[in-house]
Amino acid sequence: MNTIEPIDPKEIKILSDILALVLEENPGQSSTALETLRRRAKRHHMTGGALKNLFQTLAANPSKAQEASRSRGRNTRSTRAKQQADSAAETHRAQLQEMRDSISRLDHQLRTIMAQNASLKHELDLTRQSRAELQARIAGAELSLSRKKQSAMIKAFLIGCVIGIIPVFIIALFG
Repeated sequence: MNTIEPIDPKEIKILSDILALVLEENPGQSSTALETLRRRAKRHHMTGGALKNLFQTLAANPSKAQEASRSRGRNTRSTRAKQQADSAAETHRAQLQEMRDSISRLDHQLRTIMAQNASLKHELDLTRQSRAELQARIAGAELSLSRKKQSAMIKAFLIGCVIGIIPVFIIALFG
């Protein structure tokens, strides 16, 4: 008959974790748990026979089974805590992604506004240049007009002088 070997707590923990996952009602989780069982068994060099012996030992020794169930209860709590942590991590990842998207949109909007700002600055410079050119033309036209006025006034004065002096001069000569 088989002798009962002491139960390795590590084996019980592995088994309880995987069994808890296998019994979950979420689709796909049981197949993932079975695959995980295969990987862990391979990593810990546990054979199917060793797993069978572990079941037999637990069945033959209820005190060990109670210890395993207490351990499983703790593992269930730790599994719940892990699921909550995973859920929180997933929520944080989603929030980070939303923030990244928001930053990208804001960066795009900032670049667009900066391009519009540069375009408006260029238009403002062109408008200022055009205004300066118009002011120079207006000043030139005013100067030209004032010179024409001065020239006309001088001509009128000279004509007036000539018209007014000639009769006086004629009277004084013939007179």
